[in-house]
Amino acid sequence: MRLRYVQHVAYETPGTILQWAGERGFGVDATRLYAGEPLPSADELDWLVVMGGPMNVYEDEAYPWLPDEKALIDDAVAGGKVVLGICLGAQLLADVLGGRVTRNETPEIGWFPVTLTAPGWESRAFGRLPEEFLALHWHGDTFELPPGAVHAAESAACANQAFQWGKRAFGLQFHLECTSAEVEGLVRANADELVEGPWTQPADVLLGRPQDVARSRELMWALLDGIAEETAR
Repeated sequence: MRLRYVQHVAYETPGTILQWAGERGFGVDATRLYAGEPLPSADELDWLVVMGGPMNVYEDEAYPWLPDEKALIDDAVAGGKVVLGICLGAQLLADVLGGRVTRNETPEIGWFPVTLTAPGWESRAFGRLPEEFLALHWHGDTFELPPGAVHAAESAACANQAFQWGKRAFGLQFHLECTSAEVEGLVRANADELVEGPWTQPADVLLGRPQDVARSRELMWALLDGIAEETAR
């Protein structure tokens, strides 16, 4: 199995997803758009993982690779590949599938609870997660659920935290993949966003949660195992 990840900025890496893929015997390929690397054909991969980033899905002029990335996601979905979008990646996936992406009512930046919906709890993939768990968030936009998608998770600050479309496409607005290094990278690169707000935590709170980073790895692996089980049927 070949897993290809698409990375938009240097500090938002697949983190513990790469550890999981290595343990499960996947071959792994990377497309680092910030370094000018070309996007592959959907025929070259079995899993497509699309990472986060500070750009928005509607900024095609500022980021001219966005239309091609959306086309790759569309081709991967149409080709029956496993597609996992995280944060910006989830917004791109939702956009491709017909869900509008807009500003969230408030930025959500910090360690906040996520709750599975009843359909999420019943999902073979999301059902591997606890009914409520703590996750790292860093986003200002949100997505509408694409037509036909299953609403899998929500939070107090953002109703649409996760979705499943069909058997092989999954979107997560939150971050379970982050290692401590990724959390530090997010804080360094986006410190200007840490302004006082109802759902924004200060840098010391974001960085002072090693136990939650470790727990996130367990949750990420559980979800990936659930996706692998779901998509193998």
